[in-house]
Amino acid sequence: MPQHRYWGAAELHLAHKSIDGQYYWAGIFIKDKFMSYILRIRPWLCCLSLALVLTLTDMSAVISSGDKIAFAASPAKSSAIAPTAPGSNVRPPASQKWGKPAALPTNMLPQPSSSTDWGRIRLGVKGNVSIPNKDSGILVQSQGESWRQFRMNDIVVYGALSILGIIIILALFYSTRGTIRISAGRSKKKIKRFSALDRFTHWLTAVPFCILALTGLNLIYGKDLILPIIGPEAFSAITVVGKSLHNFMGFAFILGIILMVILWVRHNLWDKYDWGWILNGGGMFNENVHPPAKKFNFGQKIIFWAVVLSGASLSYSGISLMFPFEFSPFAGTFSFLNNFGFNLPTNLEPIHEMQLTQAWHGLLSVLMVALIIAHIYIGTLGMEGAIDAMWDGEVDENWAREHHSAWVAEMKGEPAPEPLTERIQGESVAHE
Repeated sequence: MPQHRYWGAAELHLAHKSIDGQYYWAGIFIKDKFMSYILRIRPWLCCLSLALVLTLTDMSAVISSGDKIAFAASPAKSSAIAPTAPGSNVRPPASQKWGKPAALPTNMLPQPSSSTDWGRIRLGVKGNVSIPNKDSGILVQSQGESWRQFRMNDIVVYGALSILGIIIILALFYSTRGTIRISAGRSKKKIKRFSALDRFTHWLTAVPFCILALTGLNLIYGKDLILPIIGPEAFSAITVVGKSLHNFMGFAFILGIILMVILWVRHNLWDKYDWGWILNGGGMFNENVHPPAKKFNFGQKIIFWAVVLSGASLSYSGISLMFPFEFSPFAGTFSFLNNFGFNLPTNLEPIHEMQLTQAWHGLLSVLMVALIIAHIYIGTLGMEGAIDAMWDGEVDENWAREHHSAWVAEMKGEPAPEPLTERIQGESVAHE
């Protein structure tokens, strides 16, 4: 048998030494180690036991309700002070008898806090704080709840209605009108419509916009539509990549808009042919009606100005979101609109500016997506020969004469067609 030698419980170990000089641990070591552990935590156990005893002795009643148990403190020993009147934070002294009406204390002054004060806090009134971040003085930022409701509910509904609505309208139009054909048929003659720089500008704007639209829609609808299909890992990877693409493609989109303005703004001003084009619906509803137009008809001008103005607003709001709290787009905008009779707030907190910016960016984006879907339709499936202008820059001459006869006449030195002043019923006005 091995010889036992105790080194003391406080030393936390016990060695058994055998005759052959080898050490091993036996059950007695486990016992002593457990005892030494108890000695180590004994002060904490004493404190915990004392606190438990004091707590139990201070409880005077146990109120049982079903399977729930609530403890009530003694009124005589309670330091809780009940309010004396609605809207007051003054409480009666602890010596007040249990169940008796509250008595106004004589050692403190009333400090009324009316519902108006709490209403101001609820509406986001800023208080004074001693820390550097003065925005921390806002206890309740109520506009945040309004923004959350808009972001999670309203914009989802409005965006779906806009995008699905335009798709349904285009599908109904295509089912009744079909592809708008070249009435005179294709000729063997081509006419140069766009230069290489024009086409570069178009695609520099179009490709980034499509990427921005897809990655932006993923942020709104991806969690509900894509996540259940591909799973969280794939969705997370796609969204992270999409976020980076969304940020960097925005700058390419901005450059495209700038080039559009430089190259095409002079062709997108109102001219004498636009009213006739409007009266006849651009010839969209009658295959024999072709209102004359210059290089861009009124419908294309709408697309141009929508892309330029909305794109500029989206670019500014997007940069504001990329660099938060650096810009204040809405304070100045609201101040300008107030000159026209609006009564909009102009003293906006930075967080409120960000909320309004995000809401505006999202709402304008889904509306732009709906508009560009219509533009893509009319340039591809909706009209024969339209896409040729952006492929190689050349279009069929018969197509050009039917849709842009004033421009063709200008290019070839021919007499300009007369603008339409009334609606034409089934009569072709294009050059033959």
